[in-house]
Amino acid sequence: MKMLDMPVSEDVIVELQREAPTPAPRVPTPLAAAAAAHPPRHDPGPRTWFDKVEAFVSRLSVRDNFWHSICSLLWLPLAFFSGIKMKEIDPQTFAAYLPFRRFNRNWYRAMAGGALLANSEIAGGMYVFAAVGGDYTVVCKHLDYKFLRPCFGPAVYRMKSRENIKELVAGKGEFNITLDLDVLQQGFRPGERDKRVGQCVATFHVTPKVQHKRKAARKSR
Repeated sequence: MKMLDMPVSEDVIVELQREAPTPAPRVPTPLAAAAAAHPPRHDPGPRTWFDKVEAFVSRLSVRDNFWHSICSLLWLPLAFFSGIKMKEIDPQTFAAYLPFRRFNRNWYRAMAGGALLANSEIAGGMYVFAAVGGDYTVVCKHLDYKFLRPCFGPAVYRMKSRENIKELVAGKGEFNITLDLDVLQQGFRPGERDKRVGQCVATFHVTPKVQHKRKAARKSR
């Protein structure tokens, strides 16, 4: 105790301050760093009655083929008059059925090339829109169709996605998704194998509707 009570000279204090370790610099946490790198965006504000109606109609259009036909008659007449319908084969594969009706045929009683091409975009868009939901907009960016042979019967579009849609939607941002479509002529008799009449690669750009509102809000300021 006597040693502790002894006075210490100024030279000893200066020497101890030199030998003391310098404090380590503060490193921000990952959440703080992310917040600094990505500041909060402009609040899009509360949802209006138009937003609610639009979301309701979007969900209704992919509920079943009946409501899809009704919505197509109002906003996409080509899909309504062509009669295209969607069905699920397995969780990874979807198919769209295009009937062999007069609206889709050409003058020599084959499926018109324009009908096959245009409905490729519709089939792919229906698949992506049904997967992402009504809170997103889906726009076709690129479409590459290869005609292989004439189609003399109903056409079936078998679609598979190259990316995992659920993981992309979980990111809650805009993204591109590419679909591979096999276009087949449906067999006329039970057990008859479908014939491939075309191949298509379609790329769609998917954007959350909230992001559109944010951009519009920034422009209005």
